[in-house]
Amino acid sequence: MKELSGKIGFVTGGSRGIGRAIVTALAEAGADVAFTYQNSKERAEDLAQAISEKGVRCRAYQANVASSDEMQKVVKQVVSELGPISVLVNNAGINRDRSFLKMTKPMWDEVMSVNLDGVFHTTQLALQDMLGTGWGRIINISSIVGQTGNFGQTNYAATKGAIISFTESLARELARKGVTVNAVAPGFIETDMVAGMPEEALTQVKAMTPMGRLGKPEEIADAVVFLAGPRSSFVTGQVLGVNGGMYM
Repeated sequence: MKELSGKIGFVTGGSRGIGRAIVTALAEAGADVAFTYQNSKERAEDLAQAISEKGVRCRAYQANVASSDEMQKVVKQVVSELGPISVLVNNAGINRDRSFLKMTKPMWDEVMSVNLDGVFHTTQLALQDMLGTGWGRIINISSIVGQTGNFGQTNYAATKGAIISFTESLARELARKGVTVNAVAPGFIETDMVAGMPEEALTQVKAMTPMGRLGKPEEIADAVVFLAGPRSSFVTGQVLGVNGGMYM
């Protein structure tokens, strides 16, 4: 029996990159999986179809995680169609990079609303069922940038650092209620976001990484599956860095 059989996973921002790898890995571990996407409808529906062919249920829902109303509607649909959410992965995030003095308030606000408000909305909604059953896993995707900072990313770094503090605080609140709360902090991973970096910057990133390479989305997904499963039952309030040794 697969370790997540009978569990319902919900992943925000699951149609591409790290999110897509997480959706796939949870399904391969036996979970039924729902995920949100914002723009790439065809890609999301193709993923849901491909995973459904593996013998588990999978649903894709279009939603903006920054919208409380949209997330309330989606979570209600997930529970109605699949069942109570038992594993939540807050993965959805955006970046709007610019040096601080040139950063506009809308750039700041947009990153805050998606990266932080989205975590707030989704976690509050999913948590109700977890507390009702006395079992749950909340896994928040932070970033190495939230631990070290990065030039031109004060808005993004602020949200990813806040996610770590959020994780630690909520873990303390829920530790005796059967719900664990942990974070995964990826280093530089082979995604569309990183692919947009200049070649010179990518070369520098690899040189700064002891393993000498970028990470793969599947390596983040494997960490998520561990934190979602029974083997991590005594792990809560932790930040699991998956960064090739770049931050230690």
